[in-house]
Amino acid sequence: MKVSEKEIITLHIYPTKLPLEIFLRLFEIILYKLRVLVLNLKSNIMGNQNSSKKKSNTSTQSLPTTFTPSTSKGMIRSPSGADFIDTSTTKFAPIIELAKILTKKNEIEGNGSGISDHIFAKYVFPNNTDLGMRLFRHFHTLSHAKTTHLGTTAFKQQCERFLSILDDSKVIELYVRIFCNLNEEIATKAGVKCLLRTSFDIAMKYNAGELHSCQQIEKTLDVVIETCFFQESLSIGFVSKWLEENCARIILPVHSFVLHLLTTAYRNIGNNIEDKSINGLGLQTPVLEKGKPFQEESNSLLTLSMAWLLAGTLPPFYARPLANPKANKESVDSVASTSTQLPSQTFMTKLIPVLPSHWTLLYDTLENGVGANRFLHHVLGYKGPTLTLLKARSLKDGVVKIFCIAASTEWRETHLYVGGEDSCLVQLMPKFSLMEKGGKILYLNTHIRGYPKGLRVAVDPRNPIIAIDEQFEKVDVHAITHDLLTIEVWGCGDKSSRDVQLDIKKWQIKEAERQRTVKMSAADWLDHPDRYLLELSGRPQYNNSKN
Repeated sequence: MKVSEKEIITLHIYPTKLPLEIFLRLFEIILYKLRVLVLNLKSNIMGNQNSSKKKSNTSTQSLPTTFTPSTSKGMIRSPSGADFIDTSTTKFAPIIELAKILTKKNEIEGNGSGISDHIFAKYVFPNNTDLGMRLFRHFHTLSHAKTTHLGTTAFKQQCERFLSILDDSKVIELYVRIFCNLNEEIATKAGVKCLLRTSFDIAMKYNAGELHSCQQIEKTLDVVIETCFFQESLSIGFVSKWLEENCARIILPVHSFVLHLLTTAYRNIGNNIEDKSINGLGLQTPVLEKGKPFQEESNSLLTLSMAWLLAGTLPPFYARPLANPKANKESVDSVASTSTQLPSQTFMTKLIPVLPSHWTLLYDTLENGVGANRFLHHVLGYKGPTLTLLKARSLKDGVVKIFCIAASTEWRETHLYVGGEDSCLVQLMPKFSLMEKGGKILYLNTHIRGYPKGLRVAVDPRNPIIAIDEQFEKVDVHAITHDLLTIEVWGCGDKSSRDVQLDIKKWQIKEAERQRTVKMSAADWLDHPDRYLLELSGRPQYNNSKN
């Protein structure tokens, strides 16, 4: 059945007078027109793709004959790892300048064209050559280069891809892979321990420009490794997830350090100047009011390696650095003297330090005595977060254990469980684990009747994880009794928190002295209740020394 133009016009004017067949026929005509339109669009798209392919073919034919295509599908590579088909090059100026300088250095030292691992580690990572060699092998593996060196284009491509990694979980997995095995999905104890040791060395190396060490670092690292690895080798995914859940902030500063060197090394290579701007990283060790707590002869529970581990385990709330006006002035003066260090200084000051610089010792049983009253006297009134370290020995097997109770709010006596969401319980020895984290898990009561007395950490009040008795002599860990050997409390607030606590204590001392000396006249004493009490005790002539 054919439909004329007159009938179509009639359809628009009198749509209700036409039969159903005309409607169906009109619908078929519309579908036909749509199919023709789609086919025309497809042909135009295919034509554009063919023209672009012809251009790419002509560009690849003009390349030198020394380059041979790789066997990988969909990608053409040079022997040094450059991607020919990827015509987009990086526009990141620091990486371009770094690649030019390293290529020139490689030619001057007689290593041929491109960039070798020795040149990369020597000039970019002069103080961390092992880290530089591992990072170069990572670039070399990803580029699938057939030569021992990397071409300039391949180096820039790999650096750009490396700088584009922003997810913390991917960063942790990347470094576990770099230090363990680039080609297999297996993580080893030696590789992860080397990664942790590198993080510690970086923190110590740039600790206010001075090199520090800790004799307990090997023991601390072994505790972490033995807790993570229940067998000799595990999958990289499992180890990365464990590190992310327990101590993610230990690995992330390594990545920040590498990014800083990759983006600023080009300014110092030509002049052979050591990058002193890294000293503005804020990697200071904890500074106390009394002496130097991290000396080897110190008996403090909180060693330098433990402070580093806690700073990477606890939320950033505890390890946030202080704004030291003197240090800031010195850093500003040094930056002003060398204008080229300003961008890197600005970049590094935004990083979270891996070691705190403001922890203050509030209470130590070895110096201040043992007991609940001693604990309350030195800890209450501190308006800031605290770390309470407990050293206990099991009565069952004699194993010595160290725990850390991180309180995000000040301690106060109450019959309720308190604490912010950043409150944590961490076991440091002989195993390392984040035992509990959350709000309202802390309890302290020494005088309220009808409620349990002592200090507790619990999610379920009926089944506390840590329970210290009223005398602060015993502690139950999962209902197993331990002897409480040592308690240390460290304040993690700013300087004003400590000053407020000291002012309150000074006021309490003055108030006690004021109430101790009472000025009273003889007339007031005649009606004073203390006079009648003395008379009842048999001393009616107490005020007459002659009698």
